[in-house]
Amino acid sequence: MEQKENFKEYTNGEITVVWKPSKCIHAGVCVKTLPEVYDPKGKPWIKPEMATTEQLKSQIMKCPSGALSFYMNRKS
Repeated sequence: MEQKENFKEYTNGEITVVWKPSKCIHAGVCVKTLPEVYDPKGKPWIKPEMATTEQLKSQIMKCPSGALSFYMNRKS
C-alpha cells in the first residue's frame, strides 16, 4: 500500500509554498536565505507574506532536498 505523502502549504495570495517534512534534511538554506519568512520556532513556521514572490521562488529553487516547492495561484 502506497503511503500518502505528508505536506503543508503556505500562501501569500500569489504563490503557494509547499513543504514536505519527510524530504527535509534541515540544511537551513531557507532560514539563512529568508529568516523573515522561515522561523523554525514560529507558528506557522513559514510566513510567505514576509517576502516577495520572486524572493520566495529564488530561495525555494536552492532547497537542497526538494522539501520546498511552490506553485503559482490562479488569478480570480
